[in-house]
Amino acid sequence: MVKKKDTLTDEAEKIKTDLAALKKKKKVLDSSAKKINTKKAEKKKKVPTKVPKKTAEKPVKVKKLTKKELEEAKREAEKTLEEELEEQLTDEEIENFQIEKVDMERLTNKVCDVLAEHESDGMFQSELWKKLKLSSRDGSRLSLKLERMGTITREKLLENNRWTYKLILKKTPISTQSIENAPCLVCPVEQKCSLEGEISPTNCQFIEDWVLAEMKKPTKSK
Repeated sequence: MVKKKDTLTDEAEKIKTDLAALKKKKKVLDSSAKKINTKKAEKKKKVPTKVPKKTAEKPVKVKKLTKKELEEAKREAEKTLEEELEEQLTDEEIENFQIEKVDMERLTNKVCDVLAEHESDGMFQSELWKKLKLSSRDGSRLSLKLERMGTITREKLLENNRWTYKLILKKTPISTQSIENAPCLVCPVEQKCSLEGEISPTNCQFIEDWVLAEMKKPTKSK
Protein backbone atom coordinates (compact mmCIF):
# COMPACT_ATOMS: atom_id res chain seq x y z
CA MET A 1 0.00 0.00 0.00
CA VAL A 2 2.84 2.34 0.86
CA LYS A 3 4.67 1.38 -2.30
CA LYS A 4 1.64 2.23 -4.46
CA LYS A 5 1.35 5.60 -2.80
CA ASP A 6 4.99 6.41 -3.55
CA THR A 7 4.49 5.49 -7.18
CA LEU A 8 1.53 7.88 -7.51
CA THR A 9 3.54 10.62 -5.85
CA ASP A 10 6.41 10.16 -8.30
CA GLU A 11 4.03 10.25 -11.29
CA ALA A 12 2.42 13.44 -9.96
CA GLU A 13 5.87 15.04 -9.59
CA LYS A 14 6.79 13.96 -13.09
CA ILE A 15 3.55 15.42 -14.50
CA LYS A 16 4.24 18.71 -12.68
CA THR A 17 7.76 18.77 -14.10
CA ASP A 18 6.45 18.06 -17.62
CA LEU A 19 3.81 20.78 -17.27
CA ALA A 20 6.42 23.26 -16.11
CA ALA A 21 8.65 22.33 -19.06
CA LEU A 22 5.70 22.69 -21.47
CA LYS A 23 4.81 26.13 -20.07
CA LYS A 24 8.43 27.23 -20.39
CA LYS A 25 8.56 25.89 -23.97
CA LYS A 26 5.25 27.63 -24.81
CA LYS A 27 6.57 30.87 -23.37
CA VAL A 28 9.71 30.59 -25.52
CA LEU A 29 7.60 29.77 -28.60
CA ASP A 30 5.24 32.71 -27.95
CA SER A 31 8.20 35.04 -27.56
CA SER A 32 9.77 33.81 -30.80
CA ALA A 33 6.47 34.17 -32.67
CA LYS A 34 6.07 37.73 -31.38
CA LYS A 35 9.58 38.64 -32.53
CA ILE A 36 8.94 37.13 -35.95
CA ASN A 37 5.67 39.05 -36.34
CA THR A 38 7.37 42.29 -35.25
CA LYS A 39 10.16 41.80 -37.78
CA LYS A 40 7.62 41.08 -40.52
CA ALA A 41 5.69 44.25 -39.65
CA GLU A 42 8.89 46.31 -39.67
CA LYS A 43 9.97 44.77 -42.93
CA LYS A 44 6.56 45.53 -44.41
CA LYS A 45 6.87 49.17 -43.35
CA LYS A 46 10.33 49.45 -44.85
CA VAL A 47 9.29 48.14 -48.23
CA PRO A 48 9.24 51.24 -50.49
CA THR A 49 6.10 51.81 -52.43
CA LYS A 50 6.67 51.60 -56.11
CA VAL A 51 6.43 55.06 -57.68
CA PRO A 52 5.18 54.93 -61.21
CA LYS A 53 7.85 56.01 -63.60
CA LYS A 54 7.18 59.35 -65.23
CA THR A 55 7.22 59.23 -68.92
CA ALA A 56 9.79 61.69 -70.16
CA GLU A 57 8.06 64.61 -71.84
CA LYS A 58 9.34 65.26 -75.28
CA PRO A 59 10.63 68.82 -75.70
CA VAL A 60 8.41 70.95 -77.92
CA LYS A 61 10.22 71.74 -81.08
CA VAL A 62 10.13 75.44 -81.90
CA LYS A 63 9.80 76.03 -85.56
CA LYS A 64 12.67 78.07 -86.87
CA LEU A 65 11.44 81.01 -88.92
CA THR A 66 12.89 81.71 -92.31
CA LYS A 67 14.49 85.05 -93.14
CA LYS A 68 11.39 86.04 -95.10
CA GLU A 69 9.09 85.13 -92.17
CA LEU A 70 11.28 87.09 -89.72
CA GLU A 71 11.13 90.17 -91.94
CA GLU A 72 7.35 89.80 -92.22
CA ALA A 73 7.02 89.50 -88.41
CA LYS A 74 9.16 92.61 -87.98
CA ARG A 75 7.03 94.57 -90.45
CA GLU A 76 3.86 93.53 -88.59
CA ALA A 77 5.34 94.65 -85.25
CA GLU A 78 6.35 98.03 -86.70
CA LYS A 79 3.08 98.61 -88.56
CA THR A 80 1.44 101.98 -87.91
CA LEU A 81 -2.19 103.09 -88.16
CA GLU A 82 -1.44 104.78 -91.51
CA GLU A 83 -0.01 101.58 -92.96
CA GLU A 84 -3.08 99.63 -91.82
CA LEU A 85 -5.37 102.25 -93.36
CA GLU A 86 -3.32 102.28 -96.54
CA GLU A 87 -3.90 98.54 -96.87
CA GLN A 88 -7.64 98.90 -96.24
CA LEU A 89 -8.36 101.96 -98.41
CA THR A 90 -8.23 102.30 -102.17
CA ASP A 91 -6.27 105.08 -103.89
CA GLU A 92 -9.56 106.76 -104.79
CA GLU A 93 -10.77 106.73 -101.16
CA ILE A 94 -7.50 108.32 -99.98
CA GLU A 95 -7.44 111.01 -102.68
CA ASN A 96 -11.13 111.89 -102.19
CA PHE A 97 -10.99 111.87 -98.38
CA GLN A 98 -13.33 114.46 -96.91
CA ILE A 99 -14.17 115.29 -93.28
CA GLU A 100 -17.86 116.09 -92.84
CA LYS A 101 -18.66 119.80 -92.47
CA VAL A 102 -14.98 120.77 -92.88
CA ASP A 103 -13.49 123.00 -95.59
CA MET A 104 -10.69 120.68 -96.72
CA GLU A 105 -8.85 123.39 -98.68
CA ARG A 106 -8.76 125.62 -95.62
CA LEU A 107 -7.67 122.69 -93.42
CA THR A 108 -4.88 121.84 -95.87
CA ASN A 109 -3.67 125.45 -95.74
CA LYS A 110 -3.67 125.32 -91.92
CA VAL A 111 -1.57 122.14 -91.99
CA CYS A 112 0.89 123.78 -94.38
CA ASP A 113 1.08 126.95 -92.25
CA VAL A 114 1.90 124.96 -89.10
CA LEU A 115 4.45 122.74 -90.88
CA ALA A 116 6.04 125.79 -92.54
CA GLU A 117 6.90 127.09 -89.06
CA HIS A 118 8.95 123.93 -88.39
CA GLU A 119 10.63 124.09 -91.81
CA SER A 120 12.81 121.04 -92.61
CA ASP A 121 12.63 119.72 -89.01
CA GLY A 122 9.04 118.70 -89.52
CA MET A 123 6.53 117.91 -86.79
CA PHE A 124 5.23 114.71 -85.19
CA GLN A 125 1.80 114.02 -86.60
CA SER A 126 0.27 113.38 -83.15
CA GLU A 127 1.24 116.93 -82.12
CA LEU A 128 -0.17 118.36 -85.35
CA TRP A 129 -3.52 116.55 -85.03
CA LYS A 130 -3.79 117.69 -81.42
CA LYS A 131 -3.17 121.29 -82.46
CA LEU A 132 -5.78 121.09 -85.24
CA LYS A 133 -8.22 119.14 -83.00
CA LEU A 134 -8.38 116.16 -85.34
CA SER A 135 -8.83 112.53 -84.38
CA SER A 136 -5.91 110.18 -85.08
CA ARG A 137 -7.95 108.38 -87.74
CA ASP A 138 -8.93 111.56 -89.61
CA GLY A 139 -5.42 112.95 -89.24
CA SER A 140 -3.86 109.76 -90.58
CA ARG A 141 -6.14 109.77 -93.61
CA LEU A 142 -5.38 113.42 -94.23
CA SER A 143 -1.61 112.81 -94.07
CA LEU A 144 -1.99 110.00 -96.62
CA LYS A 145 -3.95 112.33 -98.88
CA LEU A 146 -1.43 115.17 -98.57
CA GLU A 147 1.43 112.78 -99.30
CA ARG A 148 -0.33 111.55 -102.46
CA MET A 149 -0.82 115.20 -103.46
CA GLY A 150 2.92 115.79 -103.05
CA THR A 151 2.32 118.43 -100.36
CA ILE A 152 4.17 116.65 -97.54
CA THR A 153 6.61 113.82 -96.95
CA ARG A 154 6.28 111.32 -94.08
CA GLU A 155 9.31 110.13 -92.16
CA LYS A 156 8.80 106.97 -90.06
CA LEU A 157 10.41 107.21 -86.60
CA LEU A 158 10.41 105.34 -83.27
CA GLU A 159 9.14 107.73 -80.58
CA ASN A 160 8.49 106.62 -76.96
CA ASN A 161 8.68 102.95 -78.02
CA ARG A 162 6.01 103.51 -80.66
CA TRP A 163 6.33 103.84 -84.40
CA THR A 164 4.93 107.09 -85.75
CA TYR A 165 5.51 109.65 -88.50
CA LYS A 166 7.10 113.06 -88.67
CA LEU A 167 5.46 115.26 -91.30
CA ILE A 168 7.64 117.60 -93.36
CA LEU A 169 6.28 120.24 -95.71
CA LYS A 170 7.30 119.57 -99.29
CA LYS A 171 5.54 122.41 -101.07
CA THR A 172 3.12 125.15 -100.05
CA PRO A 173 -0.21 125.20 -101.90
CA ILE A 174 -0.95 128.33 -103.91
CA SER A 175 -2.92 130.87 -101.91
CA THR A 176 -4.89 133.76 -103.37
CA GLN A 177 -5.10 135.56 -100.03
CA SER A 178 -2.32 138.02 -100.92
CA ILE A 179 -4.17 139.37 -103.98
CA GLU A 180 -7.77 139.05 -102.78
CA ASN A 181 -8.21 142.86 -102.49
CA ALA A 182 -5.96 143.84 -105.40
CA PRO A 183 -7.60 146.69 -107.38
CA CYS A 184 -6.56 145.15 -110.70
CA LEU A 185 -9.24 142.46 -110.34
CA VAL A 186 -12.05 145.04 -110.53
CA CYS A 187 -10.20 147.91 -112.23
CA PRO A 188 -12.56 150.13 -114.27
CA VAL A 189 -9.75 151.16 -116.69
CA GLU A 190 -8.09 147.76 -117.02
CA GLN A 191 -8.38 147.81 -120.84
CA LYS A 192 -6.39 151.06 -121.06
CA CYS A 193 -3.68 149.86 -118.65
CA SER A 194 -0.23 149.00 -120.04
CA LEU A 195 3.40 149.39 -119.00
CA GLU A 196 4.07 152.16 -121.55
CA GLY A 197 0.60 153.74 -121.57
CA GLU A 198 -0.79 156.78 -119.81
CA ILE A 199 -2.44 154.45 -117.28
CA SER A 200 0.25 152.05 -115.97
CA PRO A 201 0.86 149.86 -112.87
CA THR A 202 3.99 151.95 -112.20
CA ASN A 203 1.97 155.10 -111.54
CA CYS A 204 -1.46 153.68 -110.62
CA GLN A 205 -3.04 155.43 -107.66
CA PHE A 206 -5.33 152.43 -106.99
CA ILE A 207 -2.33 150.10 -106.54
CA GLU A 208 -0.53 152.61 -104.35
CA ASP A 209 -3.56 153.00 -102.06
CA TRP A 210 -4.02 149.21 -101.85
CA VAL A 211 -0.35 148.56 -100.95
CA LEU A 212 -0.42 151.25 -98.23
CA ALA A 213 -3.64 149.81 -96.79
CA GLU A 214 -2.15 146.27 -96.71
CA MET A 215 0.96 147.52 -94.95
CA LYS A 216 -1.14 149.12 -92.20
CA LYS A 217 -2.92 145.86 -91.42
CA PRO A 218 -1.69 144.12 -88.23
CA THR A 219 0.46 141.04 -88.81
CA LYS A 220 -1.35 137.83 -87.84
CA SER A 221 0.32 136.06 -84.95
CA LYS A 222 1.28 132.49 -85.79
